[in-house]
Amino acid sequence: QERLIESGGGLVQAGGSLRLSCVGSGGAFSVYSMGWFRQAPEKEREFVAAISWNSRTTYYTDSVKGRFTISRDNDQKTVYLQMNNLQLEDTAVYYCAADRVWRNAPPRGASDYVDWGQGTQVTVSS
Repeated sequence: QERLIESGGGLVQAGGSLRLSCVGSGGAFSVYSMGWFRQAPEKEREFVAAISWNSRTTYYTDSVKGRFTISRDNDQKTVYLQMNNLQLEDTAVYYCAADRVWRNAPPRGASDYVDWGQGTQVTVSS
């Protein structure tokens, strides 16, 4: 099992930036895809971004393309989500997740991810 711990959330004004980090503890971190999801109040958890094990493939939901960047450092067992030009609608709890099946391309469905962090709150104010 991969234990994941997110950090970097907080309160930011619209147009500002935050960088989320997610540190894994398992020995297989570098082998699997990683994803970021978010859940706003009274809404379902939604896909934000995903990255393959070797960083060659990344996916983003349309609403964050051009603003968010996912990256990973396998030596540090860390995946990042750089969020720029944050908007009010980005307010949510952000979760990182780890796949447990080796794939060339990272999945975008929450059900494909097995291990989840506890979440970090991102609040964007006007």
